[in-house]
Amino acid sequence: MTADPPWALLAELTHRCPLRCGYCSNPVELVGRSVELTAGQWAGVFQQAADLGVVQTHLSGGEPLLRRDLPEVVAAAAAASLHTQLVTSGVGLDERRLTGLVAAGLHSVQLSVQHTDQAAAERIAGARSFAAKERAARLIRAAGLPFGLNVVLHRGNIDALDDLIALGTDWGADRIELAHTQFHGWALRHRAALLPTRAQVDRARARLAHWRQHQDAVPELIWVAPDHVDGTAKPCMGGWGAISLTVAPDGTVLPCPAAGALPGLDPPNVKDRRLSWIWHESKAFNAYRGESWMREPCRTCDLRSTDHGGCRCQAYALTGDATRTDPACRLSPDHALVRDLVDAPRPLPGTPGFAPAYREGAP
Repeated sequence: MTADPPWALLAELTHRCPLRCGYCSNPVELVGRSVELTAGQWAGVFQQAADLGVVQTHLSGGEPLLRRDLPEVVAAAAAASLHTQLVTSGVGLDERRLTGLVAAGLHSVQLSVQHTDQAAAERIAGARSFAAKERAARLIRAAGLPFGLNVVLHRGNIDALDDLIALGTDWGADRIELAHTQFHGWALRHRAALLPTRAQVDRARARLAHWRQHQDAVPELIWVAPDHVDGTAKPCMGGWGAISLTVAPDGTVLPCPAAGALPGLDPPNVKDRRLSWIWHESKAFNAYRGESWMREPCRTCDLRSTDHGGCRCQAYALTGDATRTDPACRLSPDHALVRDLVDAPRPLPGTPGFAPAYREGAP
């Protein structure tokens, strides 16, 4: 089918990271440093993306600050007239580094935080990092850059929602993204420890409503819904191969960051093919476009053009079949798989049974 141009590019510059967050959605088999695209190769990717219609890129990882050539990468994206956002843990960001990135053309920053309590934050992150994040927030604010704070919500921090919003307000964030864990990669491996209870989500939703009544006093609040608990499938990246593409550290191009886990997808690489061919012609990007691939109940569901059948990667992870309705949807014949996961008794964070396993073997 004919695809409209994409407008967003997720540039995964590296899988290397100083943190070991159990909720990380990067693949379990991480890409090593030796096969990462060079700054020159990224320059070609950015120009091809701009020619295709992309207008913004998220420079992500892993931790992109571990790339010594990050200023060259940022400059290449800016030269292609792309709006650039650095997605970072803040570890390794100092005034000199940030000044250089701004001079290279950086437009905005998204900073992650794991908890408001330093000990809890560093337990979740698997590394001493809270002070570095606080320092990074001050530097971003002083530089006058648009500043987003990202909080991945899970069983171990969702009860601190009030404090997290207050922290983001105190740090001067323009927006706070409260994003429930996406269960891919490492997060899928640790799902039992990460899934919040229904009661936790209900309490958090009530507190969010309270804060939104005073929205003029706090940053913009973005709530990424907990699809497992809500029973509502989230749109698959706005539709598979519809609005964005991901380039992995080694140049593999994917319709979404987790799609590499799907069997038979045969994702192409920018070292071998141009982005225009990949977007329009490749098997990977056409696999689940539109609605012709859908099975019941999606095929005749009124929501099919809204949720696009849900997440293909989640459908595969839970059922072994990427064409099935996302089990997170309450209308899915497989919804009991998710309902049983959410309702299963689990130990509370901080008890011996709750042990977020940090990523091992990161390159």
